[in-house]
Amino acid sequence: MEIFLETERLILRRLTTDDVDALVELDSDPAVTRFLTGGKATPREVIEREILPRFLSYYERYRGYGYWAAIEKSSGDFLGWFALTPEDDAEPDVVELGYRLRRSAWGKGYATEGSRALIRKGFTRLGARRVVANTMTANLASRRVMEKCGLKFERTFFLDWPERIEGWEQGDVEYGLTKDEWERQEATQRQDFD
Repeated sequence: MEIFLETERLILRRLTTDDVDALVELDSDPAVTRFLTGGKATPREVIEREILPRFLSYYERYRGYGYWAAIEKSSGDFLGWFALTPEDDAEPDVVELGYRLRRSAWGKGYATEGSRALIRKGFTRLGARRVVANTMTANLASRRVMEKCGLKFERTFFLDWPERIEGWEQGDVEYGLTKDEWERQEATQRQDFD
């Protein structure tokens, strides 16, 4: 197992084609997909033929960026995935943070822990200048994770949803954090511990 990143409780490793069953299970939980598809499961063939190949393609295109399986250290269980990817195939100095975790992992700080570790790696080792994250306005739990990671609300925007799901009328939100802002936050936290 090639470890990309390790935190106190998580191992983030590259996804492989062997992860298809875990991804299908993740995207079959209506609570997990509520703010993505209105709770509809993603068909296995879509994961096998479209989603997983797209995830895997990042390893070839962008050194150090992509999607990673989140594995709980204590149990070895697949909890979901994290992503740090260049926006719209642009240069990887502006990157998008993403995460999707099983419901059993919610409320335990895993999303914040994994996200903070990716943000740190993006700024300190991968050359990122800015990290952004997006979610539906109504997805308060995801917004809290972004805020706990130091990202600040920047804007509300409206997408043309092919299928309107609950909360679509509130739009989506974008949060962001620059490297300079992150460095100031880190310095303040170090001072708090001194």
